[in-house]
Amino acid sequence: MYCISPVHTSQAAFCRNRNMPELPEVETTLRGIEPWLSGQKILAVTVRDVRLRWPVPAAVQNACGQKVLRLQRRAKYLLIGLETGSLLIHLGMSGSMRVLTEDAELRKHDHFDIVTENCTVRFNDPRRFGAFLWLQEPALSHPLLASLGPEPLTGNFDGNHLYCLSRGRSLAVKNFVMDGKIVVGVGNIYASEALYMAGIHPARAAGRVSLGRYEGLAESIKDVLQRAIRQGGTTLRDFADSDGSPGYFGQELLVYGRAGMPCFQCGKALSQKVIGQRSSFYCSKCQR
Repeated sequence: MYCISPVHTSQAAFCRNRNMPELPEVETTLRGIEPWLSGQKILAVTVRDVRLRWPVPAAVQNACGQKVLRLQRRAKYLLIGLETGSLLIHLGMSGSMRVLTEDAELRKHDHFDIVTENCTVRFNDPRRFGAFLWLQEPALSHPLLASLGPEPLTGNFDGNHLYCLSRGRSLAVKNFVMDGKIVVGVGNIYASEALYMAGIHPARAAGRVSLGRYEGLAESIKDVLQRAIRQGGTTLRDFADSDGSPGYFGQELLVYGRAGMPCFQCGKALSQKVIGQRSSFYCSKCQR
């Protein structure tokens, strides 16, 4: 068996954190399952509970007998490209995927399996906000994906992109960079961290940030996401990697979850404020 172990709260750096898996966690999952699925023929798709975010369609059975040609991530969606269509998977708020190489006892909330000759990829989702869909059309033109902004770790994303789209915008810059139509994958934790690194107050109006500061913010976003991916994502109470292990980036967070603790740069106690219904952490001295 390659993996069945759950995340225990004693292992988690932020046990109270209820954030959903974000881009680094989804990228980590992709890298975990890709070596096992790429090039394999899908022998069976077993659905135990269709009641996810959207009802799992019977059409997912179209995957049976087809070869996996590619796996990719778009924003927080996983795409398994087959010969005549694609499977789309979203981890939701609490989903995880595990690779099993032998029979394993079913656990509560194990909703579906993708079975190949060499493994079973099993999806577990206690809150059932995940998704499992069949796409017949070109995957990236599907309504869930077509209007998304650029991937932050590509050349299509930079400070100029943020600057141009922010002109005249009065919403908080933190909410601006968390908008998936502006750029994908910058979730609450990573937005707080990147804004701290760039020295930008999270409540500042997006339209009042200069091009130079947006250039710094874009680089900070890339840096924080790349570091999180290298370490397997942020440790969340509900998130587990494809081998059952939690991520460990939470051990390096600079501001998120550290309200009242000293700023690493100036020593001032860090602040916490709700912005756009999400908790934001920042230094009132270093960020302006």
